[in-house]
Amino acid sequence: MTAHAYEYGVDADGFRSALAQHAAGVVIVTARPEGVPVGLTATSFSSVSLDPPLVSFYVDRSSTTWPWLRLADHFAVNVLGGDQHDLATRFARRGIDRFAGPTRWHEGPHDTPLLDDVAAHLVCRPHTTVDIGDHTLVVGLVVECATGVKRPLLYHRGRYGRFLPH
Repeated sequence: MTAHAYEYGVDADGFRSALAQHAAGVVIVTARPEGVPVGLTATSFSSVSLDPPLVSFYVDRSSTTWPWLRLADHFAVNVLGGDQHDLATRFARRGIDRFAGPTRWHEGPHDTPLLDDVAAHLVCRPHTTVDIGDHTLVVGLVVECATGVKRPLLYHRGRYGRFLPH
């Protein structure tokens, strides 16, 4: 255990295991600062407010993508479909061109890269960022959105899966 685990009374492995019980939707956040497409996978996506329309996600402060993503004046949240686990894995890896084939994407509003065949797109303007613990909370003001017909990709217990309604 780390010193922090003793300080808080929770060990890191136990905490991680408890959090893994929560199923989360999977998104890829994309932007094109300085004309270069960048993106990262996030499972911390959430709605924040309907009026104004705000959404959020968290990014690890050690992320090598975040310094580039934060330069963009708009970003897109691509809500992945249940069959897009390979894309989620690709955008979570380091040291590769995430936008090269087999990734399929097109230019969207405000010069945002939009991934093809996703469940939904939300194009956002940065609203607020706050450093919290070892992550940064990013809040975006939704300026455009579109939905598809796919069911979402979920992340649970370290694995991807599909949503099946009762």
